[in-house]
Amino acid sequence: MRTKVLSVVLLAILFASCRDARLKEHKEWGKYFEDKGIKGACFILRDNNHESIHYYNKERCLQRVLPASTFKVFISLVALETAVATDDQLVIKWDSIQRKPDWDKDMNMREALTASSEPYFKELIRRIGPARMQHYLDTTRYGNMKISGNLDEIWTNDSLRVSADEVTGFLKKMYFAELPFSERSQRIVKTMMLREQNARFNIYYKTGTGIVGDKMTRWVTGFAERIDHVKEDAASMNKSDVRNYPYFFAMNFDLPTSDTSKDWSQVRLDIMHAILTDYGALPK
Repeated sequence: MRTKVLSVVLLAILFASCRDARLKEHKEWGKYFEDKGIKGACFILRDNNHESIHYYNKERCLQRVLPASTFKVFISLVALETAVATDDQLVIKWDSIQRKPDWDKDMNMREALTASSEPYFKELIRRIGPARMQHYLDTTRYGNMKISGNLDEIWTNDSLRVSADEVTGFLKKMYFAELPFSERSQRIVKTMMLREQNARFNIYYKTGTGIVGDKMTRWVTGFAERIDHVKEDAASMNKSDVRNYPYFFAMNFDLPTSDTSKDWSQVRLDIMHAILTDYGALPK
């Protein structure tokens, strides 16, 4: 019964957040997952230019799951806002414990987000502390806003949960500096998420992988900017011919932890590119 009530509540949240927007289901996007043998997947895209929302598997888009490393975007915002990190150059020393080559070194916050360094963000959130972390979870209304167990494990211990729909709303607000953080904090974190850049588009994203029991949940969340060039009238006040059109997206899916049949980290990025291109957020 509680599950049904929660689904109704989350559905209401989706439609409330989409007021005056158009909703469209894309069942055809399922082929990108099915071709890889993936079940239990979702993709949601917010087209800011047309005030429309497009999705595959609405029920899954509304389901809250652990955020895994996508939560490091939120941690970065709080660290900057509380001056735990004065900027993205805060260096945290390596503790000399060997884990992964990409993590086993001193690094700053920008490097740590790119490498998705667990030890860096565990130390960063410990410096922030539970009281300040809870304050910003509540103020931002991030997912279920729940902290349980060790603070430095809340994004992986299945206490904190968030839906794909909620994540896209969060990212859209960050993009337009509408979250309860300073414009500076949001701008810095936005630039930290940039992963792909060329003359035709920019893609900002954060991946995440979390394990609960024998189930592995994989995420990729972010926004794409399609870059178009327009010819302005000579009398126009806007002298630039460059236009950036943003699209906000989130995708997650489940797999058995025992499934090593593919490079799933790459597969999720391939699917991200395919759907963004299919929709037109990225040029073909």
